[in-house]
Amino acid sequence: MLWNSLLLALREIRRHLLRSFLTILGIVIGVSAVITMVTLGKGATQAVQDQITSLGTNLLMVRPGQRLGPGASGAGAPSFTVEDVAAMRTQIGGIAAVAPEVRSGVTVVANGRNWATSVTGTTNDYFFTNNWSLAAGRSFEETEERAGAAVCLIGETIRRELFGASAGSNPADALGQRLRVKQFSCDIVGVLASKGQGAMGNDQDDVVLLPLATVQRRVTGSTRVQTILVSMAEGSDAERVKAGIRDLLRERRKLGAGDEDNFNVLDTAQLAQTFSSTTRVMTMLLGAVAAVSLLVGGIGIMNIMLVSVTERTREIGVRLAIGALEAEVLLQFLIEAVALAALGGVVGIVLAAIFSITGARLMDVPYQFDVPINLLAFVFSAGIGVLFGYFPARRAARLDPIEALRHE
Repeated sequence: MLWNSLLLALREIRRHLLRSFLTILGIVIGVSAVITMVTLGKGATQAVQDQITSLGTNLLMVRPGQRLGPGASGAGAPSFTVEDVAAMRTQIGGIAAVAPEVRSGVTVVANGRNWATSVTGTTNDYFFTNNWSLAAGRSFEETEERAGAAVCLIGETIRRELFGASAGSNPADALGQRLRVKQFSCDIVGVLASKGQGAMGNDQDDVVLLPLATVQRRVTGSTRVQTILVSMAEGSDAERVKAGIRDLLRERRKLGAGDEDNFNVLDTAQLAQTFSSTTRVMTMLLGAVAAVSLLVGGIGIMNIMLVSVTERTREIGVRLAIGALEAEVLLQFLIEAVALAALGGVVGIVLAAIFSITGARLMDVPYQFDVPINLLAFVFSAGIGVLFGYFPARRAARLDPIEALRHE
């Protein structure tokens, strides 16, 4: 009985292909929209996590100021010193590396070209805290750091914009070139490996690294340290390390028991978790909005099935008159509705894969095929067929054979 009902349902769908396609259009749109939104949302979440991870491993960022977020400012809060950096390195356990950071926006000139960028003064620990690797050359020597030598490392964007035509595509060809920063020139001793776009949309490769003392003496003209980057050792307790940094800085900045911190410690792991949670919530909201079209598609199936019952009243009457059971008629129309909905689910999944791959490439996020959401969307579409197909099927099964045969 089940097999015969399935064959009858498929025959009826094939007889009215255009109507069947228009009937499942809502299901197709709903399934493809839900899967595409969820897939792109997961890809965006993964991209954000990867970008924040590229900032550094187990990284803490210590900055002056009393708060973070929109409107936050370090104005009025004292900056850090190299002595603060040394104290963290020697007095707090669970730390793998501590790197001071001083940034300044400048225009650099080389090879007859100029480029507006930012220079960063730091130490060799910066390469560890920020997960930087070298494409060519070397890092700073200890004597260069102490003396504030005029040497620098450049990012891939700087190399491409200033030396791309003359140095070609080989990063090593930029080594030994001279780069003018403000009123002095420095020798390029290294080229950083490309890291691409950062979590905030910034170009991480648009950077020039110099020894901390060089930037302090020749660029900023002060001994202030704007940011301290702390890379925690593997397996260390982040909360304990943060508490140690807070206690140490409060003591060194002579803050009383009732005074607020005039600095803040940002854990990039928490930042990644916050971004990921926000992205997931947005994905769920978009998926829920897209799922509304599934209900619209289900209503469309119910409407068409009711029309089909009206059109086939005499056929139903003949079947009932020659001995067909109500259950058989009910099953036939129910299977027809479920087949339509399931077919819409399959087409929607195929379209969703195409849209997701295309969208992932346009958004520059990884494409992740999510098996559970595809199966859930298919099962849900079939369930829509059962839910909205039952009423028309029940109406067909309860027709009076005599009245049905009289129907014109």
